[in-house]
Amino acid sequence: MNTPDPLDTPTPAWQRGADLAMATCLGVMALAVFVNVVLRYGFGSGVAASEELSRLLFVWMVFIGAAVSYPRGEHMAFTSLLVALRERRAATAVLTVLIRLLVIAACAGLAWGAWQQVVVGLGNQSVVLRYPGWLLPLPALLCSVAIGAMALFELVRRAPLDLGHGAEVE
Repeated sequence: MNTPDPLDTPTPAWQRGADLAMATCLGVMALAVFVNVVLRYGFGSGVAASEELSRLLFVWMVFIGAAVSYPRGEHMAFTSLLVALRERRAATAVLTVLIRLLVIAACAGLAWGAWQQVVVGLGNQSVVLRYPGWLLPLPALLCSVAIGAMALFELVRRAPLDLGHGAEVE
C-alpha cells in the first residue's frame, strides 16, 4: 500500500499560522532570556519581566504544539497492539473507537481542570508584567477543546486511525 508523502500534501493555513505562533513564542523567549543573561552577567542587572514572559510564552507554545500535533499524528503512540491486530478489521475498528473515546475523555478532564484554573485566575494578575491570571491556563483549555473536537469529528466520521508515522512497533 502506497502512503502519500507528507511533504507532497499542502499544509492548511491554520497549521501554518500555529507553526508561526510557536516560532514567534520561541524567538521571543530566546531573545528575552539572552538579553537577561547578558545584562545579568555583563552589567550586574537584569530584566525582571523576562522570566515571567518566558514562562507565559512557553506554556502557550507547548499547548499550541500539542493541538497542531494531533491531526498530524505526531503524539506519542504505542502501536504494537494495533500492528498485531492489523489483519482483524473488527478488532482494529473497536480499538480505534476506544482510543478516540479515551482521547475525548482525557480532553474533557483537562478542559474541566483548565476551566477551573481560568476562573481562579479571573481576579489575579501576574506579579511583574501584570497580565491577567487567566492567560496562563487558557491555552490548556483551548488545546483540550481543539483536540477533543478533532477526535470527536474523527469518531463521527469513522476515520481510520492514522498514526502519521511509518514505525511498525514503538
